[in-house]
Amino acid sequence: MKILAIETTGGPSSAAVLDGSKIIGEFTLNNKVNHSETIMPIVESLMKMLDMALSSMDYIACSSGPGSFTGLRIGAATAKALAHGAKRPLVMVPTLDALAYNVLEKESLIIPIMDARRGQVYTAIYENNGKIIRKSDYMNIEFTELLSKIDKGGKAVFLGDGIVNYEDLIKERGYAIAPLNMNMQRAGSVALAASELIKEDKFSDYRDFELMYLRKPQAEREYEEKLIHDRNSTL
Repeated sequence: MKILAIETTGGPSSAAVLDGSKIIGEFTLNNKVNHSETIMPIVESLMKMLDMALSSMDYIACSSGPGSFTGLRIGAATAKALAHGAKRPLVMVPTLDALAYNVLEKESLIIPIMDARRGQVYTAIYENNGKIIRKSDYMNIEFTELLSKIDKGGKAVFLGDGIVNYEDLIKERGYAIAPLNMNMQRAGSVALAASELIKEDKFSDYRDFELMYLRKPQAEREYEEKLIHDRNSTL
């Protein structure tokens, strides 16, 4: 089974190919570059270096959110185009699930956190019981509320771009932080998570692919807040 996976939900632009039980290639850029300018050249370079054609892939996988609204749309559009061109099924991989595959830590909770701004994070709580198991809903919550859910004296390892904002709080509570090479979104982990979903027949036609936002886009939220403000000011 061969899977081409792409990741554009945060800072990194990344593509990887999983062949059976081995990641045979992975290219990642994390230098504040525009995904629309990088993801297709990365895919093309990866396939060229592997001497493989898109038609040799069995599945296309894409990180489906939450994350940057622009990055999500670029990734979805790219994945749909690749799946359409190759006539292959598309696997939707929640970004938080893929991040959890970065850290195969046992005897510890795995807590990916993505910066959602305004003191909030996108997150979920995972365990590794021989395979990655999600133990909570996907959440968009205050970071302090997340801590209250796990502050029970157990072990936890945090990872993701939200670390930058909450590193001190995490360390104060004695929790671990994943090293830099395991701390960001990467297509290799998207491919690993996709391989597990495929075993459960969780894939679809590219036209049925839906993104996971967890909250409305900023422009929409600001518009609704303005409507509420305007309505209240007329009362």
